[in-house]
Amino acid sequence: MPAFRTRHMCLLAAAVALTATVPAASAASAADAAALREVLFVGNNWDGTADVLQSSGSLAKVGRINVIPDKDARMAEINADPIKWIYFMAIRNGVGEGHDQFADDMYTTPDGTSVVVSRPSFADVVSINLATGKINWRFPVSGYRSDHMAVSPDGTKVAVSASTANTVHVLDINTGKQVGKFATGDKPHENIFTKDGKYIYNMAIGDVNTSTDAPWLDWTKGDRHITVVDATTYQQVRIIDMRPKLDAIGLTDYSDAVRPAVFSPDESKLYFQVSFFNGFFEYDLATDRITRTKTLPKNPATSDDRTTFVNDSRHHGLSMSPDGSKLCVAGTMDDYATIVNRSTLQEGPLVTASKPYWATVSGDGKSCVISESGADQVTAIDFATGQKTVSVPVGDHPQRVRLGHVAANWTSPAS
Repeated sequence: MPAFRTRHMCLLAAAVALTATVPAASAASAADAAALREVLFVGNNWDGTADVLQSSGSLAKVGRINVIPDKDARMAEINADPIKWIYFMAIRNGVGEGHDQFADDMYTTPDGTSVVVSRPSFADVVSINLATGKINWRFPVSGYRSDHMAVSPDGTKVAVSASTANTVHVLDINTGKQVGKFATGDKPHENIFTKDGKYIYNMAIGDVNTSTDAPWLDWTKGDRHITVVDATTYQQVRIIDMRPKLDAIGLTDYSDAVRPAVFSPDESKLYFQVSFFNGFFEYDLATDRITRTKTLPKNPATSDDRTTFVNDSRHHGLSMSPDGSKLCVAGTMDDYATIVNRSTLQEGPLVTASKPYWATVSGDGKSCVISESGADQVTAIDFATGQKTVSVPVGDHPQRVRLGHVAANWTSPAS
């Protein structure tokens, strides 16, 4: 056979093989996606479990995992180290309100095989195999307490606040290896990746477990600001300090400790809560100024004594409907949640809730889901009507609620 004909036949065979394999690969990807089930993970901070619920509708319980299977080993380490023991007890008697903090935040891996959990009292992050309940990897954070996390849009990296070390660690979600870290203000708290994955925003909230809560003592709370870093190099690209921005609109007595926050869909606006305040602010990133203030109703039964607010957070929990038209606000100390029209800032019905501590969005985008830490349940509120649709019991002191994925046929691992 002539050489040119041989080459032609080989190229033809390769083309046929490539054409045959592309649909097969696509079919495999589709099959992998179909094999996963979207769920809600609810971290029960005080009992060290995470409840897994349907992501929409009835929020029916799917299963539960133990996020502290290594508790005995961790406690042995703590009891053997006086400094670790002091911090462990300080967490229990301070921010833990007399309880240990075992499940702060969590995200599943893209393949739905594992869940990554930050455990404040153990000062670490662990990956737990969802099939076996065993730990895949463990990352001890700098200092003595881990806190809020965020996952990159592609699901490959997780950022975790090390609150006593003023540091955010960024880890490979599959291996637990650190890929970067960056410095923050005092007591880093919430982390947010921009939707393109290019930047990480960290909110430092300062010392929230002190009793120096009067406005004239605000300076004792520490250096509180938003740190913005490049999510590839982890170099600082911007600092946003809300103190001068609040002062500019006459709110000199308001705290500048930015708590939960959420971007508008186009990321031109940031909505955020601050310590002690019953409401939230709208911040325009381009003009670098606070553009609107929303004060929400006070509960007459709630004391205005700031020292009675849990960790300085009068309101703690904020989410936004997928179309950007509605905000959902958890009025923690005022014992309600409400849906707010983003255009008019008019609130809807005040839905009674017991110390709601977080707000997220259901899988179908139709509801806000809040954690009621005082009633050990999660509750869904319809974005369209502002009315409660369902409440589901969970474990002791639910806090963070996150969407995730498990295998379609997943059941709780054996104890």
